Amino acid sequence: MQRIGVFVCHCGTNIAATVDVKKVVELVRFEPGVVFADDYMYMCSEAGQEKIVAAIKEHDLTGLVICSCSPRMHEKTFRSCAEKAGLNPYMVEVANIREQCSWIHKDREEATEKAVILARAAIAKVNLNTPLQEGESPVTKRALIIGGGIAGIQTALDIADAGYEVDIVEREPSIGGRMSQFDKTFPTLDCASCILTPKMVEVNQHPNITLYTYSEVEGVSGYVGNFDVKIRKKARSVDMAACTGCGECQAKCPLGKMGKIPSEFDRGLRGRSAIYMPFAQAVPAVPVIDRENCTYFKTGKCGVCAKICPSKAIDYEQKDEIVTVKYGAIVVATGFDIINLDKYGEYAYNESPDVITSIELERLMNASGPTGGHLERMSDHKQPKDIVFIQCVGSRCDDEKGKPYCSKVCCMYTAKHAMLIKDHWPDTNITVFYIDVRTPGKNFDEFYRRAVEQYHVNYVKGQVGKVIPQPDGSLLVQGVDLLDNKQIMKKTDMVVLAAAVEPNKGVRKIATMLTASIDNNDFLTEAHAKLRPVESPTAGIFLSGMAQGPKDIPETVSQAGAAAVKVVGLLAKDKLKTNPCTAKCDPMFCNGCSTCANVCPYGAITYEDQQVRGPGVNETRRVAVVNNALCQGCGACTSACPSGAMDLQGFSNRQITTEVDSICR
Repeated sequence: MQRIGVFVCHCGTNIAATVDVKKVVELVRFEPGVVFADDYMYMCSEAGQEKIVAAIKEHDLTGLVICSCSPRMHEKTFRSCAEKAGLNPYMVEVANIREQCSWIHKDREEATEKAVILARAAIAKVNLNTPLQEGESPVTKRALIIGGGIAGIQTALDIADAGYEVDIVEREPSIGGRMSQFDKTFPTLDCASCILTPKMVEVNQHPNITLYTYSEVEGVSGYVGNFDVKIRKKARSVDMAACTGCGECQAKCPLGKMGKIPSEFDRGLRGRSAIYMPFAQAVPAVPVIDRENCTYFKTGKCGVCAKICPSKAIDYEQKDEIVTVKYGAIVVATGFDIINLDKYGEYAYNESPDVITSIELERLMNASGPTGGHLERMSDHKQPKDIVFIQCVGSRCDDEKGKPYCSKVCCMYTAKHAMLIKDHWPDTNITVFYIDVRTPGKNFDEFYRRAVEQYHVNYVKGQVGKVIPQPDGSLLVQGVDLLDNKQIMKKTDMVVLAAAVEPNKGVRKIATMLTASIDNNDFLTEAHAKLRPVESPTAGIFLSGMAQGPKDIPETVSQAGAAAVKVVGLLAKDKLKTNPCTAKCDPMFCNGCSTCANVCPYGAITYEDQQVRGPGVNETRRVAVVNNALCQGCGACTSACPSGAMDLQGFSNRQITTEVDSICR
């Protein structure tokens, strides 16, 4: 039997307002193994921890139960406290009487009773705890960034400037991401390219950064500090070392003159050649051949680009290449896209070329865009005199078509678009239909007020029900003004949809490979919203940018820097301590069925032939072997094992059963 000390925290009034802390202390004193029980206002404070240390020494405690907030918050704190007093940190259990008790109950008597039950279960577990020892694993001092947008670029630069090697894997032919498509940025109206392009060049020239563009992550294995990543370098059909980026091949490509291949970078608003660079400032400045549309790859004819290339850089025989690289840490910066608008037929997006998205408007207003920066209708190439912006298209929706969350950036970029249009074409009449205007950032509200007061943009609180293309080429917008309580029928030349943002389509595949958590909307989930906002629950995996949730460019850059600091902190260590709460196989009961290996999400279980000796047993048998460095202690193997051979150290079947029994008694 252990000598257990129980410490109950008031947590100010977070716990004490609902739970009778003194009563909990008095009742748990009589539990088996408890030799000391006390309470304190803030157990996690320095004074509270000193009380714990003193009690361990005075009462010769061999186990601790801390009744406080979630172990996600302070388990590490209390384990470190115990370790300072000479007690094995894995002899500490945290009973969560805040989130699981006081915060969800209103009745004081009921909450107190539940707090006692939770404490009793933790005490029962500690009585069966055994001291565990952490292992060590080496750290590969190299980082991988998945995604080459502004989030990935900034993260890579910060890590590289700290002296560590970084690889960026970007699936497009160039880094730059979504920001490279923008014209200006809010709230300063800086040129997006003027901010981004120098960083792109810096990344390309940095001695510690390697770019894998037109590449994708194929597979990830290993664990924090020692990830093995397979990267597919897709065939560009162009020798990157030989190419000078002169552009002759693009100019002479017959398909480019036809303009039949929609440009992904320009959102299909103009065509491109079969051999192309996405945009003029692309990094690397090397084109790629679109094999799906290239005449040579489809018919074996043409070959114009190879004939006219002065540096003989065209290589039709080039193959995809798989490289495997070791990394100590991985940052996911896969960015975002906007939702598919096919379900929103009421806005006539697929019916009229003059109904466009906000990103398409960015390209139309960009000097390098399809119209050279001149805003014009795609139907007749005339300048629109009247424009309607529709906010929250697919955002804050309760139906199955859209997303339940606010996309966060739409209110601001609509104000930006309105001001830029008014700056260049002051006589343009602009109307914005909105649900709410949300301006949470620094100087954001002032920016919005400027659009209303200085530029006289007409904001109408209400939603648009339908956009109807008219025979004369105009668009009829049917909406409602909720403030004046009236229906609006407005003729306009162009409609701009502020479509909801969503994670990049490939993020689910990446999350599966990394065993990283995602939420219902496919955004990557952080380990803790407040204390670990840039870390994934999977050790060694970090989050940067819109892959984690909607955010603007300043917030993205801030998070990129935060992720870089976390990565540098990890790579600075020569060795990492490994979690001892891992699976363990009892060879006596293992029948070698492979069930545990099949369910293990980390690939931590293998099989080998071992000599098994025991009562009435002396034979060579195929048994499971757990790699403690890979095992994350999830317990999937324990629950799946049909013979009961697999158990989890620190959370054994016997411990869990005893906890349940103590709750039910």
